[in-house]
Amino acid sequence: MIILVDAMGGDNAPDDIVKGCIKAINEEKGFKVMLIGDGGKIANVLDKNKFYSSRIDVIHTDEVITNEDMPTKAIKLKKDSSMVTGLNLLKDNKGDVFISAGNTGALMTGATLILGRMEGIDRPALAPIIPTKKGGALLIDAGFNTVCKPVNYLQFGIIGSIYMREIFNIKNPSVGLINVGSEENKGNETIKQAFNLLSGSELNFIGNIEGREIPEGKINIAVCDGFVGNVILKFIEGIGSFIFDGLRDVYSKNFISKLASLLVKGELKKFKKRLDYEEYGGVPVLGVNGTVFKCHGSSNAKSMKNAVIRAYHFAKSSIVEQIKREICCAEARNVGT
Repeated sequence: MIILVDAMGGDNAPDDIVKGCIKAINEEKGFKVMLIGDGGKIANVLDKNKFYSSRIDVIHTDEVITNEDMPTKAIKLKKDSSMVTGLNLLKDNKGDVFISAGNTGALMTGATLILGRMEGIDRPALAPIIPTKKGGALLIDAGFNTVCKPVNYLQFGIIGSIYMREIFNIKNPSVGLINVGSEENKGNETIKQAFNLLSGSELNFIGNIEGREIPEGKINIAVCDGFVGNVILKFIEGIGSFIFDGLRDVYSKNFISKLASLLVKGELKKFKKRLDYEEYGGVPVLGVNGTVFKCHGSSNAKSMKNAVIRAYHFAKSSIVEQIKREICCAEARNVGT
């Protein structure tokens, strides 16, 4: 398996991107990494880490898509960028999965224009797993589509259900529509229409859910537009840091509290791991004709390592092909857009 990595995407590129790939290769077998970007800079990082292996190849590109670039314009004009090159390699079957921590809008645009949407899917979506009392829930969409049509919510529920069933072995995952209240008449007109579509589908739709019900583990899949989803995702990241900074202060106040911290150190590490986005690494883009992972813009070596390993196992599962097969038979295909 070949994992294509945008070595120039993200705040810490290329150093942490390359270091993360090195860590992933040292930890897991079964794949090669193709680093795409400024060949000289990538080589410098490999040299500094004294890493020379046939499991890493480098493809040089002269351009970089930055966070300041307009997505559509960048994809069309920066043909020799690391992101566009990586997506084209994936399209040409010269790699099995593409990973980028770069411009989110550009990645969405590039994946849609270069790889194309799956038949029956109007909008691709970001689908992270967020921590809950019962393990985790899928949040979809988490940032790609800030404005959605009613049918998009239904399609998010369908592809999310296939994902949770095939990857997490949940036979009949429950789906909830994020709203300002649980009553059927809550929300704006788009949300009300989405509610009706979800209610009439074959999904295990339990109705509207409020934000507080997500961490309680009430549902397996939380459906929303990308604006709401991204706010929830970033809030969870922030609250995780807030909690552990607070606990650190509590347990470092005096000798007794420091002693107490030793007694619960193991459990605290486990809890922190559940809330740490770096442990998840990357988020799959569902709904495009290819396996694409989006990483946090501030990804460090640890999160990139986890993203590579996570993407490797995701690609092995053939979930993209499974979604393609099932979406053709889903009722979303026959819903007007």
